[in-house]
Amino acid sequence: MKGAGKVRGGLRVRLVVAFVLVALVSAVTATGLAYRESRTAVLERKQDAVRTDFRNRVAQVAADLSVPPDEVSLTRFAVSVADGLGDSVVVAEYRSLKASSDASADRSRISPSLRAAVRKRNRMSLQRIDRDGSPYLVVGTPVTFASGPPSGLDVFAITSLRAEQDDTAEILGSVRDGLLPVVLLAVALALLAARTVLRPVRELGRATRRHAAGDLTSRVKVPKGRDELAGLARDFNNTADALESSVAELREQEARARRFVADVSHELRTPLAAMTMVATVLDEDADRLPPDAALAARTVSTETARLSRLVEDLMEMSRFDSGAARLNLGEVDLADTVRNTLALRGWASRVRTELPDGVRAVLDPHRIDVVIANLVGNALRHGAEPVTLTATAAGDWVTVEVADRGPGLAPEVLPHVFDRFYKADSARTRSAGEGSGLGTAIALENARLHGGTVEAANSAGGGAAFTLRVPWRRGEGGA
Repeated sequence: MKGAGKVRGGLRVRLVVAFVLVALVSAVTATGLAYRESRTAVLERKQDAVRTDFRNRVAQVAADLSVPPDEVSLTRFAVSVADGLGDSVVVAEYRSLKASSDASADRSRISPSLRAAVRKRNRMSLQRIDRDGSPYLVVGTPVTFASGPPSGLDVFAITSLRAEQDDTAEILGSVRDGLLPVVLLAVALALLAARTVLRPVRELGRATRRHAAGDLTSRVKVPKGRDELAGLARDFNNTADALESSVAELREQEARARRFVADVSHELRTPLAAMTMVATVLDEDADRLPPDAALAARTVSTETARLSRLVEDLMEMSRFDSGAARLNLGEVDLADTVRNTLALRGWASRVRTELPDGVRAVLDPHRIDVVIANLVGNALRHGAEPVTLTATAAGDWVTVEVADRGPGLAPEVLPHVFDRFYKADSARTRSAGEGSGLGTAIALENARLHGGTVEAANSAGGGAAFTLRVPWRRGEGGA
C-alpha cells in the first residue's frame, strides 16, 4: 500500500509539474512577445513622430537662414527648430561652427558614426543611445535647398525616450502580475486532470493487489470512451478472465491428480499386504531354496517392502496436500525421543549425539521420529561417517542438526533437496533401489505442520548438514 501511494503521489506530482511548466513557459513566452511587440510599436511611433516633426520644422526654419551662417544666426536657427519639437534639444553644425538650443546640453550624445552617416548618405538618419541609464533618440539630417550644392549645414535633434520606456515597463509589470493567476489556474486544471487520469490507475492497482492476494474474481470498471485507459482496463479484465479460467483448470487438474494418487495408494494397500506376507514367507525359506530361487525370493521381499514404503509415503503426501494431516501433540523429553528413534533403527552406535537433558517440549512424537529418522538415514546412506546429531533448545526454538562427513551437496542440488521424487544420485553415493524420493519432502511437511522448517546446507568442515527447527512449546513440566 505504501508503494502504491508513492506511485500515485509521484504521478500526480509529475502531472502537476508538467501542467505548471507548460503554463509558465507559455505565459513567459507570451509576455516576452507582447513586451517586445509593444516596445517596438511605441518606439516606432515615437520615431516616426519625431522624424516627421523634425523634417517639417527644419524645412520651415531653413527658408529664412542665410548661408553661410555666423554663430548668432546658427544659434537662432537651432532655437527656432527646437521651439516646435517640445523638449528636444537641437544642435546645428556648419563646418567648424556648432550651436545648440540648450547651451548646457551634452553634445557628446551625437556619435561620430551618426555624423558620418548624415554627411555620407546626405539624408536623414537616426540612432538610439543610452546615457546614464536613460534612453535617447538622436535624429540627424542635412539642410538642403531647392537649388545649389549641399549647404554643409547638419541639424541634429536629441529627444528623451524616458516616457516611452516607462510606458513599456508598465506594460511588462501588468503582464508579469498576470502570471500568478495563470499558474494557479494551471495547478487547478492539473489536479483535476490528474484526478481524472489516476482514478482508473488507482482502481487498477487495487484490483492487482486483490489478485496478488488470491482474489482472482476482482475486475475493474471500464471507463467510457476508447482512449488508452479504457483499453488498459479492458485488457486487464480480459487477462483476469483468462487467468481465473487457467487457475481454476489447474486447480481442478491438481485435485484430480491428488485424488488419483490417494485412490491408487489406498487400493494398493490390500494387495501389498498380501504380497508382503508371501514375501516374508519366501524370505524366511530362502535358505532352503536353490541359489537362483533364493536370490529371487529375497529380491521380491526387498522390492515389496520398498513398494509398501512408497505407497505409505504417497498416502502421507496426499494427506498433506488435502490438509487432512493433523498433529497428535504431547509433552515429551527431547533427548529421550531422539534416543528412541536411533535405538529403534539400530543406529545408536553409529551416530554421535549431543543431547541436552531435561528439555521437554510439546510435540507430535511420531512425526518428530519420522523427521529425525529421515535425516539420520540419509546421512548414513548417502554421506559418510561419523554422523553427528546435535539438539539444542534456546529462546523460542528447538533445533536438531544432523551432519555427516561425506562429499556434501552440489550447489545445483541444494535448491531441489526437498522436491518430491528428486534424487541427486550424481552428488551422493547410494545403493540402487533404496529410497522413494519423498523422504525429505515428508520431513519438511512434518516440520511445517509444527510451525517449523527443515534447512539443508554444506558444513564448513565438509559434508552436508540438515537442520530441523520447530517452535519450543513448553508444557507444565518444561525446562
